Amino acid sequence: MFTGIIEETGELSEIKKETLSAKIKIRCQKVLAGTKIGDSIAVNGICLTVTSLAKDGFTADVMAETMRRSSLLGLKIPGKVNLERAMAADGRFGGHIVSGHIDGTGTITGIQQEENAVWYTIAAGPSLLRYIVEKGSVALDGISLTVAKVTEQGFQVSVIPHTRKETALSEKRVGSLINIECDIIGKYIEKLLSHGQGPAQESKITPQFLSEHGFL
Repeated sequence: MFTGIIEETGELSEIKKETLSAKIKIRCQKVLAGTKIGDSIAVNGICLTVTSLAKDGFTADVMAETMRRSSLLGLKIPGKVNLERAMAADGRFGGHIVSGHIDGTGTITGIQQEENAVWYTIAAGPSLLRYIVEKGSVALDGISLTVAKVTEQGFQVSVIPHTRKETALSEKRVGSLINIECDIIGKYIEKLLSHGQGPAQESKITPQFLSEHGFL
């Protein structure tokens, strides 16, 4: 599990593409501390397993499903990537629950400065937007951010200078793809409400039920 608080930006130095999958090499320093082969590191929000280590970085295998769901293929080499080690059991929970499992990608359609903040407008499809709620959490390229506004076509986030400076957002432009991981809590709630106690049963939790028990 991750929290969406980026530890450093690394450099994507190599992508060896197979038919559908790939192997990548990342140059970095900070996230190597205490890292062993088999550990998880989020690369632009994608949970990847370290397959080899060097003094200046690590390599990881990327499966076909990850390649299809993420923006990895569109990244430039060399290019900045956001890096975060998996959260330690005694770590501080600075962002929100981030699994490192990308739901899909969005497209940056607007970048606008507003005094000390920068607004990013992200276009996304209905399958992603159903989980995006105003003032809720979203992970963009692994960065834990608060949703400021939602429309039928997309959503907006407002980013402080520190976040933009310390992450790969500084390299994003209008038209860039960005990885999106929706809040996992919303997805679990939807699953439970849709299927009740099992896939063949209809949920007994209805608006009337919630109202009768004091939740509405």
